[in-house]
Amino acid sequence: MESKSCPFVPNFLLGCAGGIQYLSLKRASKNPRKAQEKTLREILTYARDTEYGKEHHFAEILEAKTDTELYARYQKYVQLNDYEDLRPYVEKHKHGASNILFPGKPVLYATTSGTTKEPKWVPITKEYLHNIYGKMTKVWLFNFIKNRPEVFTGKIVSIVGKVKEGEAPDGTMFGSVSGVTQRDCPGFVKKLYASPASVFSIEDYTARYYTLMRMGIERNITLVVTANPSTIVEMQNNVNEYYDDYCTDIEHGTLNAKLNIPQWIREDIQPYLKPNPERAAELRALKAQYGTVQPKHYWPNMQILNTWKCGNTAVYLDKINGSFPEQMLHQEFGYFASECRFGLVLDDTVNTVLFPHFHYYEFVAEEELESENKHFLQLHELQAGKRYCPYVTTFAGLYRYNMNDLLEVGPSFCNTPTVHMIQKVNGIVTMTGEKLHERQFIEAVHAAEEKSGMMTKFFVGFADMEKSAYHFYYEFADQSTTQEQAENFTRLVDEELKQMNIEYDAKRASFRVKDPITHRLVEQSFEKFKAQCIAEGARDGQFKMNLLMQDEKRHAKFKQLVVE
Repeated sequence: MESKSCPFVPNFLLGCAGGIQYLSLKRASKNPRKAQEKTLREILTYARDTEYGKEHHFAEILEAKTDTELYARYQKYVQLNDYEDLRPYVEKHKHGASNILFPGKPVLYATTSGTTKEPKWVPITKEYLHNIYGKMTKVWLFNFIKNRPEVFTGKIVSIVGKVKEGEAPDGTMFGSVSGVTQRDCPGFVKKLYASPASVFSIEDYTARYYTLMRMGIERNITLVVTANPSTIVEMQNNVNEYYDDYCTDIEHGTLNAKLNIPQWIREDIQPYLKPNPERAAELRALKAQYGTVQPKHYWPNMQILNTWKCGNTAVYLDKINGSFPEQMLHQEFGYFASECRFGLVLDDTVNTVLFPHFHYYEFVAEEELESENKHFLQLHELQAGKRYCPYVTTFAGLYRYNMNDLLEVGPSFCNTPTVHMIQKVNGIVTMTGEKLHERQFIEAVHAAEEKSGMMTKFFVGFADMEKSAYHFYYEFADQSTTQEQAENFTRLVDEELKQMNIEYDAKRASFRVKDPITHRLVEQSFEKFKAQCIAEGARDGQFKMNLLMQDEKRHAKFKQLVVE
């Protein structure tokens, strides 16, 4: 294995750059009430003369004398938004217009799944990029050093998306926020990556995982970063299947010719590949000794694994439990979405430290989510242990934006509450980041009905974290429908979902979400399900249910209603 490199340069430079921003974060966090008023005023001043700012009376809001009056005016003039409310403004930006949601135009768009067939195009401004993916990324890297001083003695495996996936009509690029974060990280950190960014342009996921791991397993890896722990599971599956091929490639300095990799990417990777018979021999010896070779064997010096640990990730964490070195810190990735990087986790807990000096946050308590008269709480009003749905205002054109997430409040960081993710809310299900909407599932079933001529009387879907797959249940109008016909129907639903939801398509392509599982329901299945729920105490007048869920109790009831 490669020898350790001296971490002095990255530690010193990140200690300076990241340390300065860390102190700025601490100062803002000491008085969140003051910091939040200042931040909201700065955002409204920044966007006051834009189309959105004029329509929503930003200048008048800014005339408020106190923070209480400021928040009251903001709530009065600016409605709650989801992406569809903002889409018309974003479309104007996409077609070349300036000063719509914010001054000027976006420097790029991050794309992610939406509630409709059209993906969300999340605008990223120069201001936002500089602060959140510049200054705060330096804090993130500085935090690694604070927790594990030897984290940069080896190489880094960082799994990100493509920096550029295409262009908007006006030529502005759209792509992956994670890819941009890696692209813009300090040069001395970039030199530590085990593979070039071109690897993430490999469309075939088997080939992509192979290339990442063939290059990574050869090296002394001390830091692995990927939001989804399911990616770690799939990478190890690739190791288990292709380990001998890695050894052959490493021995000869090659990259498997059978893999579906474009020639330009092979040429870009080639400088990283040199014959290394010594490392190949080490890896073969590990297999002879252990049989199944795990990260603790091939990366014994790993210092930090950075992934999500909250929400629905427990099942994936169980699958990698015990497979990494004991001294390694498995650090929570933090509450982070394409729309907004809310903050950073700075220790060995799951609690995200928020950015009160860069975002303005509002919260609604869990018990009020269905209320028509919601009470909006300020950051300093949150209570430890309680759960809330966050709304965010940013320097990138999001105003009172509903994140549709349920967060739980943890201990304070310098008087500012921390948070961690519990689950999605409002008809959104996600096992590994696909964010599948109930509306999309309903539309996909109806599209499959139209294409196949097979009609349903009732249908419902459940996420199965253990299998990393969705179970689709149908009560067909024709009860003589065979299992084979039902499975063909599911294939149509699956294809529709891939077309509607880019995140679902990506997770299916990368094997993180497996093939959906098909079940046929008996006649009057919904009526029988409802009767059972009412018999157990549910109120008839208030009975309601989603058609796409992650709910084991309800799932168990439908398992009893399957055609034998």
